Amino acid sequence: MKTRFLLAAALSALATPAIADTAEYRVLMQGRDIGHFKVDQQGEAVTVDYDFKQNGRGPTIKEVLKLGEDGAPVSYQGTGRTTFGNAVNESFRRTSGGVTWRDAAGGGTIKGKDAPRYYVTQSGSPLDSALLAKALLAAPGRTLKVAPGGSATLTEKDRRTLDGTGGPLEVVTYELSGLSISPGYITLDSKGELFAMPSSNFIIARAGYEKGADATLRGVAEKLASERLRDIQKDGARNWTGPVRLRNVKLFDPVAKKLTSPSDVVWFEGKISEVVPAGSLATPGETVIEGNLGTLIPGLTDMHGHLGQEDGLLNVLAGVTSVRDLGNNNALLTQLIDRIEKGEIAGPRVVRSGFVEGKSPFSSATGLLASTETEALNHVRWYAARGYNQLKIYNSIDPKWAPLMAAEAHKLGMRVAGHVPAFSSADAMIAAGYDEITHVNQLMLGWVLNPGEDTRTLFRFTAMRRFPAIDVQGAKVKATLDAMVAKSVSHEPTIGIHELGMTAIDGTANPGAVDYIDHMPPAEQRALKQALFGADTPQQRAEYVAAYGKVIETLAEMHRRGIFLIPGTDTGGAFTLHRELDLFAKLGMTPAEVLARDTIEVARYMGLDQQLGSIERGKFADFFLVPGDPTKDLKAIKSIAMVVKGGTAYFPSEIYPKLGIKPFADAPKVTAAK
Repeated sequence: MKTRFLLAAALSALATPAIADTAEYRVLMQGRDIGHFKVDQQGEAVTVDYDFKQNGRGPTIKEVLKLGEDGAPVSYQGTGRTTFGNAVNESFRRTSGGVTWRDAAGGGTIKGKDAPRYYVTQSGSPLDSALLAKALLAAPGRTLKVAPGGSATLTEKDRRTLDGTGGPLEVVTYELSGLSISPGYITLDSKGELFAMPSSNFIIARAGYEKGADATLRGVAEKLASERLRDIQKDGARNWTGPVRLRNVKLFDPVAKKLTSPSDVVWFEGKISEVVPAGSLATPGETVIEGNLGTLIPGLTDMHGHLGQEDGLLNVLAGVTSVRDLGNNNALLTQLIDRIEKGEIAGPRVVRSGFVEGKSPFSSATGLLASTETEALNHVRWYAARGYNQLKIYNSIDPKWAPLMAAEAHKLGMRVAGHVPAFSSADAMIAAGYDEITHVNQLMLGWVLNPGEDTRTLFRFTAMRRFPAIDVQGAKVKATLDAMVAKSVSHEPTIGIHELGMTAIDGTANPGAVDYIDHMPPAEQRALKQALFGADTPQQRAEYVAAYGKVIETLAEMHRRGIFLIPGTDTGGAFTLHRELDLFAKLGMTPAEVLARDTIEVARYMGLDQQLGSIERGKFADFFLVPGDPTKDLKAIKSIAMVVKGGTAYFPSEIYPKLGIKPFADAPKVTAAK
């Protein structure tokens, strides 16, 4: 699911008009300067210019505000484009009679003189959080109600001194909570004005201090987020001394693709020790959990993640006990894996992919960058030496380097996957040695692009409006699919993100969220009612919808031809992986075939089927319990009573309320060992 960055910059909220004032903040990702946030205040009038670009995309926002005598906005107008190009036209107005706002989710009104003074934008710049944070410093309990709903709270977490062009400054980092499932962090100076807004791999920092802030405060934010997740793990993770017996469940057998007769499953020290008929005698010292004839399913795998700490918890609670990470900050991912494996925080098992990108104005900040073929090959060797499972090649790599990169990866025992580099095609990458093509648009663009068209920008999305012209039975498509069949090239389509981009519209719950939106807190419900790709006219939206239909038609043909399709999300996993599996069922697969694909078959694909993918003696105790039968209705996997990962049990009904999420199923009854 998408979580909104809480980025902010401070403005002095004066009771009388101030002299003209400007402030500039730089946006950095993994140490690279990728944009700016500029504020100009002329008395009560404020204008904002917010723009950053990473991986060829990012928000471009202009804002105009008027501040009241109390320093809070009385009017706001924001325009521009979101990261993926959706138009922004957002507004807020406050009068003595209440507040009114308009956003992509539809807007609303709160009447009365006690209506919130501060508005949290849906697609705006960091300014809303800046003004709010300043006000919270003086608020009782540092808590204020906000529009559209809920309350925001500021909690001090860290103090230190940092140096820059303006000399040393004492700065304080606060947790800003209540605006999303997860809190954000904001760093203010001694006057209460913004110094930085850090996260683990992203920061907005005051110009002149950005390098020192980046080097220090991202680590502070990462540490604070980790401490919060450690507290959740301490309270929510269940581990028992001795064996644990789950009684009276039907197992999903992914090889037979059907449910077993009622069974008991016993695990001990992280692994499955028994799978026996229901009612078998327990041994002394066992903890017993009642399964109530529910279905026990092997843990799911999101085969396209870019894992962060918050993603780890949400994935586990959704039964996603493994994630194939397809590109990340290498050092942060290593640190995250270490914390998960030590049991400090909740998270899935991680299979790592080595991300290599070429240096260009459109480069992704992920992984390792290469400016020469030699440098690219050295990066391949670096990943292989550290045990990465596969190589991922990205947009700005020179296509001429791909054959040698693929050959080197294969020589060192890694698979090769990736995007299609700009100015090339899927056909060329298959010939170069790719084992897997990532994203269905990357596969299909080669059938509609003209020579010289650059896919390193949002054009790789907007060009999909050409897809309706594709003849799935035509020569171009046949040539590509024939090559994939001949060379056993697989495909990871990320159907859900394409469904979201091409079919979601402002003001309506996006199709993938329909089954869970009512369980989410208000801020998340709002985010789930916003389009992703921009469509400025009804005709453009109709072209996208028709293009999505062509995507499904193409993938169904690939499945019919036996090309191995891989379930992955690129949207954080958890609930969105559930939707990805729903969409696989639209390609001609039965619910049981879909579950088999995302359990034993992907485990086999990654060479991990001796440890994962099915519920058998000696394998890791990775599985989840649902009351229903997902072989009849795949949506049954969305109501989870218990998840076990490596022998540690989690009851989502106990943890979800701490995140503001309404549980989907009750926890099973547990009888402690005697």
